[in-house]
Amino acid sequence: MRQVGKIGTALAMLCVIAPAAQAASRPALSPSVQSPLPVAGLWLNPRGSVVVQAGDCSGKLCGWVSWASRAALADAAAADVPHLVGTELLQDYRPSGLKRWAGRVYVPDMGRSFQSTIEQIDPQHLKISGCILAGLLCKSQIWRRS
Repeated sequence: MRQVGKIGTALAMLCVIAPAAQAASRPALSPSVQSPLPVAGLWLNPRGSVVVQAGDCSGKLCGWVSWASRAALADAAAADVPHLVGTELLQDYRPSGLKRWAGRVYVPDMGRSFQSTIEQIDPQHLKISGCILAGLLCKSQIWRRS
């Protein structure tokens, strides 16, 4: 049970910290890049501590941290992650239905990626869910356009 609680907590903290190695391996999206994806752009997590730039990456939907609050940066540093900005959190999402994508979400404090879905609720809100145990246990957050 302790592991399930930790996973739930980690998914709830979806974008608090992330490893620098991920940041170095992925190019940041340019705000001037045009994307046909309706969810392309800047998205703010529920805590208001992280902004992710979502957009096309080789025909898939991905998202990188483009801004983090002092608290998020401090949390990242405390977890031996010196660079949060630039880290890819939303990985390899493909369309899975109308206004829905399936891919993987990186959970920084676990150093792992999990199955995930993104659903565009309306033009200003996304529901991002991360799942374990083949989708039996999921945690969701509502993000808003920044």
